[in-house]
Amino acid sequence: MTSVVSGLPDAAALRGQVTAVLDGFLEHKAGMAAGLRMPAEVTEYLRDFLAVGGKRLRPLLCATGWHAAYGHGMPKAVVRTAASLEMFHTFCLIHDDVMDDSGSRRGAPTLHRRLTQHHRNGRAAGAAERVGAGAAILIGDLALAWSHEPLHTADLTPAQLDAVLPLIDDMRSEVMYGQYLDITTAGHPTTDVDQALRIARYKTAKYTVERPLHIGAALADASLAVHEALLTSACQGELWGGQ
Repeated sequence: MTSVVSGLPDAAALRGQVTAVLDGFLEHKAGMAAGLRMPAEVTEYLRDFLAVGGKRLRPLLCATGWHAAYGHGMPKAVVRTAASLEMFHTFCLIHDDVMDDSGSRRGAPTLHRRLTQHHRNGRAAGAAERVGAGAAILIGDLALAWSHEPLHTADLTPAQLDAVLPLIDDMRSEVMYGQYLDITTAGHPTTDVDQALRIARYKTAKYTVERPLHIGAALADASLAVHEALLTSACQGELWGGQ
C-alpha cells in the first residue's frame, strides 16, 4: 500500500539519534547523582533497560508525523521530543511489569527482578522481592518525571509547546486509564468485546501510534486534515510499508 507520506525518515538513523539523546541525558543524571552521593544503579539500570531490544517505535512515528506535515529534515527539536516519548514508554513498561509480576522483558529479566537480586544480600526472599518491586516503581517514576526534560530542552517555540503539551498530557492520562481498566478487569472473563477493545486502545494503541503521530505533526503546525490522514493510514497499516 502507498504510504501517507513519501520520503519517510531513515529509521536506523533516527534510532541512533534518539539513543544518543537518551544516553547523554542519563549520563548527565548519573553525574548529578554522583555529586549528591545517590545510588549509581538507578541510572545504570535505566540505561540498561533502554539499551535492550527497544524498537523506538514511538519516536519513529513521531518523526513520521513531522514528515507528513513538513516533508523533510529532522531538527533537534523533533529528535528530543521523540526521545521524550521513549522515556515515557520506559516508565509504562517498568510499571506494567511490576503490576503483572512479569519475569522477563525483551528476552532479559524485568527490572524489578534484577533489583530484587541486587538487593538480596541479608534479606529474606520475600523482603528482597518487596524492595525490588518498590525500587522498580521508583525508577519508573523517575522515567516518567524525566520524560518531560528532553522536551523542555528541545528549543521548541512557544507555539510548538502550546500545540504539543495538551497532546502529551492527554496521552499520559489515557495510558493510566487504560492500565487501570486492564488491572481491574483481570480475572473477570467477559464477552464484552467493546470493553476489551477499549482497554487495548487506551493502554497501548493510542500512546503507541496515535499520539506520537499527532505530536510530531503538531510540531510542524499540521492541519486537521493531516492529523486525520495520519490516523487513518495508521489504522489501515499503511505507515512504514505496513510493518
